[in-house]
This record gives sequence, C-alpha cells and structure tokens, in this order.
Amino acid sequence: MRSVLLFLLLIIGLGALPHTAEATHVRAGEITARRISNTSLTYELKFTGYYNMDSEGINAARGTTYVDFWITGDPQYRRTPRVGDLAGMIDVGNQTTRNEYVLIYTFAAPGTYGISLGIDNRNNNILNIGPAPTNQRNFFIQTFLNINAGLGMNRTPVLLNSPIDLAAIGQRYIHNPGAFDADGDSLAFRLHRPLETLDNGKTSTNMDYRHPNLVTPLGPKEDGTFPAVFSIDAITGDLIWDAPSVAGFYNIAFVVEEWRNGNKIGEIVRDMQIIVEDAPNNRPELERPPDLCIEAGTSVQYTVRASDKDANVLTLTSSGGVYHDLLVALPLATFTAATQNPLGTATGLFSWQTSCEHIRDEMYEVTFKVEDGPGPGSPNPGFFKKLVDMVNLRIKVYAPAPKNLRSEPVADASGRAFRLTWDEYACKVPGAQIVIYRKEGCTDYTPVDCETGLPAALGYTVIARLGVDETSYVDNDNGEGLKRGIAYSYRMVVRIPRHGAGPTEPNRFVGGAESMPSEQVCETLPLLSPLLTNVTVDETDVTNGQITVRWTRPIGYDPNSGGGPFQYRLYRAEGLGGGNFGTTPVATFNTQHVSGTPDTLFVDKQLNTQDKAYHYKLEYYITSDGVLTLFDTTEPASSVRLGQGGASLTQIQLNWVAQVPWDNATGMTHRVYRQDPDNPDVYNQIAEVDVDGPAGFTYTDDGTDRYTADGDASLTLSPEGTYCYKVETVGSYNSSQVRPVLLYNFSQELCVSPSDTSKPCPPVLILDPLDCSELAQESYCGESGFTNELKWEYADNNDCDPALISEYRIYYTRYEGEAFQRIGSVYGPPSPPDSFYLHEGLTSFAGCYYVTAVNRFGNESEPSNTICRDNCAMISFPNVFTPNGDGKNDVFGPIGCSAFVESLEFKVFNRWGVKVWETSSQSDNVVNWDGTNMSGIELPAGQYYYECVAVIESVHRGGTPVRLKGWIQLLR
Repeated sequence: MRSVLLFLLLIIGLGALPHTAEATHVRAGEITARRISNTSLTYELKFTGYYNMDSEGINAARGTTYVDFWITGDPQYRRTPRVGDLAGMIDVGNQTTRNEYVLIYTFAAPGTYGISLGIDNRNNNILNIGPAPTNQRNFFIQTFLNINAGLGMNRTPVLLNSPIDLAAIGQRYIHNPGAFDADGDSLAFRLHRPLETLDNGKTSTNMDYRHPNLVTPLGPKEDGTFPAVFSIDAITGDLIWDAPSVAGFYNIAFVVEEWRNGNKIGEIVRDMQIIVEDAPNNRPELERPPDLCIEAGTSVQYTVRASDKDANVLTLTSSGGVYHDLLVALPLATFTAATQNPLGTATGLFSWQTSCEHIRDEMYEVTFKVEDGPGPGSPNPGFFKKLVDMVNLRIKVYAPAPKNLRSEPVADASGRAFRLTWDEYACKVPGAQIVIYRKEGCTDYTPVDCETGLPAALGYTVIARLGVDETSYVDNDNGEGLKRGIAYSYRMVVRIPRHGAGPTEPNRFVGGAESMPSEQVCETLPLLSPLLTNVTVDETDVTNGQITVRWTRPIGYDPNSGGGPFQYRLYRAEGLGGGNFGTTPVATFNTQHVSGTPDTLFVDKQLNTQDKAYHYKLEYYITSDGVLTLFDTTEPASSVRLGQGGASLTQIQLNWVAQVPWDNATGMTHRVYRQDPDNPDVYNQIAEVDVDGPAGFTYTDDGTDRYTADGDASLTLSPEGTYCYKVETVGSYNSSQVRPVLLYNFSQELCVSPSDTSKPCPPVLILDPLDCSELAQESYCGESGFTNELKWEYADNNDCDPALISEYRIYYTRYEGEAFQRIGSVYGPPSPPDSFYLHEGLTSFAGCYYVTAVNRFGNESEPSNTICRDNCAMISFPNVFTPNGDGKNDVFGPIGCSAFVESLEFKVFNRWGVKVWETSSQSDNVVNWDGTNMSGIELPAGQYYYECVAVIESVHRGGTPVRLKGWIQLLR
C-alpha cells in the first residue's frame, strides 16, 4: 500500500503544463487513457472537452483546433488536433458542444505518470470560483496513470454521461458520471477542487472555490430543512446537491480512483459545470432499484419506473458499460422505454442475458435517467426547463459453483486415497482454475447471497489447483496417504483470472473473481487394512531377547469375496522411532484370511531387548491382475521402553515410553510389576498407574505393594540391593471396529539399585535466536503451529561417558523466571541418544529451555545452560485506506496476518495533533477504523497520524510493549 502513495506526490510540481492561446470558454472536461499495444507501452490519451455554445463561445469552440498535452518526464508538450474538423464538435444540449483530442503516445518505461493540460478561459459568470471575471480564469485538468507489467493492458475508467446538466432552484439535483472500468477494477469517488493554470500553463494552482451549496444567500434542502448539502457517494459516484438556491453557473470537480487488489493504480479528474435556473416545473422521480446479485448465465429483467407531479412528458434513457461492445463482452444489455400512458408516468425494461464472459469481482453499474418535457397542458412551453433524476442499478455477476462433487476411496500407491469427481464446469473461461480445499472433520456451511470463495475461518486448506477442464482428482496427501478413520471434508471453488482488454481480445474484461463454493462432500476411508495391535517384550536378554508382534486382519474384508492370495510383510528397526527398516522383511505371511490361521502373529527372537527398543511396520499386499501389489502400510509401533528416572537410598523412580499408533494415555491405567526376590521367575503387580493423570508414565517405588489383589509383596528397599521391574501398558484404538478393544504390551525387564546415584554431566544446549531482520511477515500467514529446534552437545571424556547416557530430558517454561516443566525425552539407542529435539505445536516462538542427561541407572544430571527464545514484533500498518464502501480497503488495520500481538492501543490524530479516534483490543490485533471520528461522523479526506502501542507475546509474562508511529492518507 505504501508504494501506491508514490504517484500522489506528483500532484505538486508536475512540470510544464499545456497552454492553448485561443479563447475557448471551456465548461468541463476530463482526460482518459487506454493501452493499445501488447508489445509496447503505447497508449491512446484522450481529452474530452465541453465548450460554451452561446454567441461568443461558439466562435471560440470552432477555433479550439488543438490542445497541448504535458506528460511527466517529457520536457516537450505534445500538441494534438481536434478529432474531426467542425464535425468533431458534438452538440450535447444545454448550449454545449463536446470536442475530443486524441494523442497516441509511447511511454519510455513503466512508472507513474501525470498527464495534464491547461486551457485559457473558462466561461464567464461562474458563481463559486473566482476572483471574477471567471472568463479570465483558466482551466486545468489531470489524470494519473500507473504503467506496470502486472496490470496488463490496463486503461482508465471512462465517463459515459456528459458533465453538463440543468438544476432547478429549490429542487434536489443529482448527477452520475456513468463511470465504467472495462478491466473490472474497483472505482472510488471523492470531491476535488477545480484548478487553473498560471505561468504560461506550466503549473497549476487553486482558485478561490466554494462548494456550490455555500454560495449566498444560503438556501434549504428540497424538503425545506437547513442546511443545503453537496456531496458525492464514494461508491456509486452519485453527485447530489440538495438543493440549489441561486441561479447561475457552478463548476465543481471530482476524482475517480481506480483500485485493483487493494492497491490504487490510477485516477482521473472530471471538472464539470452545473447550470442552475429557476424552473416553474417540478423534477421527475425514479424508483430506487435494489442491488442485484446473479449467477453468470442468468437473464436480468428489471422494470424502471418514473413519475412526474406535473404530468409532464417523460423521457427515459439508460447508460453504462453493459451497452458498449468495446467495453463489455457480448451479449450486450438492452433498454426499451414503453409508451407513456398516462402522462406523468413512464416505464422502461432493462434486459441483459449474462454469460460466463461477464464474471468479475466488481459490480456493474447501469444508470437510468428520466428527463421531463412540457406536456400538452404546460403553460409557456417555451420557458419550460427540462429537469432530470438519475438512479443506478448495481449488478454483481458471479461464477457458478462447481456441481455434484463426489468422492470414493481408491487403492493408489499410498493405499489411502479418495478420488474426487464432479460435473464438467459450466464456465470454461481461459486460464480459470479449479481449486480443491480439504479439512479434517465435516463442516456445515451455507454461503450467504453473493458470498463467493471460502471464508478462511472455516479452516480449509488448498490441496490442488487444476485446469477448468478437469473433472476428477485423486487425493493421497502428496503420496503420504490419508489417515484411516478420519473424516475428510472437501469443497471446490473456481477462480476466474483477470483479463485486460487489448487488440487481441478487445471485449474480454472478466476480472479476478471466485465462484460460489461447491457443496461439501465428507467421507471417511474404510478400514480395509491391517492395524498393529501388539509389540510386547516376552524375554529380556542381550542376545536371546524376544518380542511378540500382533496385528488385525483387514477390517471390513469379506473372506467369502474371493481373490487373493494376500500377503503380510513385517519390517523391524531399532529404537523407538525413525531408524532404517531396510528392504528385507523379518517375516512374510501368505494368507487367504481364513479364520483360525496363525497369520496375524510373529514372535521375533534373538534380539537385544535389554539395551534396545524396537519398532515395527507391516505392509499389506493384495493380488491385482495376478501380481502381488502393495495396498497399504501400517503406522509404526514400538516396544515399551522402561527406564530409571531417579533413585535415593530408599526409593526408585521408574518411567516408560512407547511410540504407537493407538492411544496409551486417555483414560488408561498401566500396571507396574516387581520381581519377587525369593522367586526370580515371579513378578508381582505392585501398582496401577493412572497415566492420564498428573504422574504420567512414571512411578516411584518405595517398597510398598499398592496392588494387593494378588497378595501383598511389600518390602523394604535396601541401598545395596538390586530390584527388577517391568511395566504393562494398556491402550486402545478407541474404535468399535478394532478387536481386541484393549491392547496390552509389556516392557523389557529393568534391574536397578538405589545406590546407583552418580549423576552424569550436564549437556550444553544450543538454541539459535530468531533473526527478525530476515523473517518475512508472510511466513506466519496460515501457520497453525510453530516449532523450536533444540540442539545440544555432550562431552566425551573420563568424567562424561556418552555410552552411559540412555536418555535426554527437555524442560520448558513459557515465561522467564517461572517453573520449568518436562515436555519430552529423547531415548536411545543409539547410545547416547540423538542430540536434538523439535518442540512443535507452539502458539509462538517464545519460551525458555534446558536439557538434562540420564544414565542407564536412571540418574539425572544437573540442568544444562538455560536459553530463552523470544518472538519478533511482526506488526505494521499501511499508509493509505479508502473507506468508500466498495468492499476493498474500507477498514484500516494491520497489514497481512500480524503475528504474536496480545493487545494493542491505537490512536489517530489529525494534522493539528487533535485526537480524532482511538481503540483498544485486549485479545488480538484488531483496529477496524472505518474513517469516522469517535462520534461516528465521517472524517474528511487528508493526512492523519497514528500512535500504536502493541503488546507482543514474549518470554516476559504480560508481554513486551512495542511503540509504532506513522501517517495515514485517508482517501474518499
């Protein structure tokens, strides 16, 4: 947004401006531009001027055979003749002609350019500019054009309605310029000052100017209330003066801004004249139409109704880009006025058969105008003053939703995928994309009228972008395979690209828009594959250890369906996770899934279960076309690893861990066993541990038997004794489809002594600080969790033997100076274990850490060095916003998705330092300034200043305040 402001600075000091030596009595005009080449920066620049046609002005209009364009960066003016000779002067009524002057100009390079011209002599007796006489005041007009490769064949808006209208004393006056942008850009309107030229046309300056409602004597509005008002609607461009009180000429000016994707890309200025007369008749009135929102391909039929209190003859007309084949793709709209019956009433029918070529994000505007004329009984028809009323019909043409989205599970290479199919899309606009969204869990959502796309708050993620001709897609999560048992919701949206008009496609103007979203399809993959259920240690030994692995048959498989043979391949790797499974299975089972066949169990022997943990995965093969084909691979499951968490002379602390696909924690109770000192073959259960509680996967044995259902095995622990333990975990898949419901697995046996109390050396922790200067704010957009990567080093010397280390423990506190909590461990083998840890799923980077080492006796070292990481202050504000109600940049707030903001206070000041608006938020980074003051009254356009105190999440409780100051350009 900051870059958009650069061209606004060009308003002052544009350089030499044009000068036309002849008297002209110019009334109104504007400059428009359109690119006419897609290989060079060649534009057609057009000045449309409106001239007085009274007895003096007609000669001047005939003589205005040229104008001089001045362009930023070009030291020479560009003299340009009138289009046509006298035939080029078109009578537009109200004693006014329209002249056009066209310059073909090639710009040297992209950039922002001011295009301007000055003309001698406005017409005389203009009441709201001065000083008089106004025929000695000059006319100046300008347009700003942004030439950028990203804007394509861009052109300025065109103004379809003439800038000369008649107004009546005491009656509400309305004018609409009929602004239309063929590229589908958003338009905004704001009042401006009429300007004049000095110094031979090389500079512009302000004249004495008053809004027309401020010319004395001041009068009331049409309804008799004071004061009279003069304004322009920022969205529709309706210029309203309610109501004139003094007859005469008035000149006003307004700006038409052009916006795309939240960025201002140009503006044109119209300087126009209003002729106020004392009319004996009342103005006619039109019914105000509603906004229309329709799907492309729908036929629009709208009846326009007008009435007149004086029963005068009414003339209905309509204008807008929808009628022009150079601006709008075919088919075009039509307007037909019906025969008037009775007098004083009139109707017209607007018809438009929309098509896919009409889709765009911005609304179309159609202007309807009614003008009255003397009826059969009108007194003094020669003195009749024709008055008008105007209304705008706004039409949004949106892309239809993709239809009939369906899904079915498929057996691709991952074994876990959905094939999505849908009907052929109705609007195959070149370059359009089908965007597929996915999320876990089903979501009921019905878009409101005209709500295209998918709201980010629904939590969907884009998984694919396809050509608009596609009708199917296989989702296997990028080859990783979807999760079985998880419900997936899919929706689709079609994105229509923006096409700028040009010589190769002069009628194409469809602009960046999204379709309505498809209906949801929500499916769960059937559990047609095996699941591992047991990895339990049967024997603990260095060389003759033994583990039993069990799995289910494919859930949902019907043994009577035939097929096969089928095959299981079981793979093993060392450790609790990771590791190398290798390419050779430890066991292979050919099976026909016949009940009673021992094909879902394997006893793995000759293992070192004393020093190592092991984990397993199972591949499931089916026969396809006579060939065994991998259908699915289970999630890995490890054995339970028991360790000593600490010791004293009378107590032994145990802890255990397992990495398994089932749930070993929620609502589960694990069992602790201790060997009978008098009978080594007997292990007595001494405790049941609620691992879902605060203790977690730990238990401290002080010799007491806390489970006496099998007898009381309490004893006194001796500092010189050795005691052996094992743990039995209890888990579940929490699915009624999986049997058995509860899964029991034993750890290895661990023998320890209370006297093994020597502590290992502490590690040295490494945690790199964030480099805020290199972090782009966009990197935080869409993040659902943050990760801190911890690394550490362990010494290798006589005092610190890495071979004795069996575990590293990671401790964390969110806030500096507060108690640390253990958040995880890294276990061996290898010995020592890996020296890194990923702390995932964080809401920010802020926090403090230390690490300890644990030896094979369960003794824990002193803490390592403590390191804290803090967040970067990622919040910034734009310098421009346009609260004009067009749905683009209407509310001021932080740029993008600011990160780590806990609260903020935001204040706005005008140029004199007076506070005009403030807000505070205690939960997020919301500002939501709509351009009003604290009383809800719209503030005028101009420059304002802000102060913001944002509290950033940090390692300090309560956050760290960051102060920001800057300026804001409010545009209307």
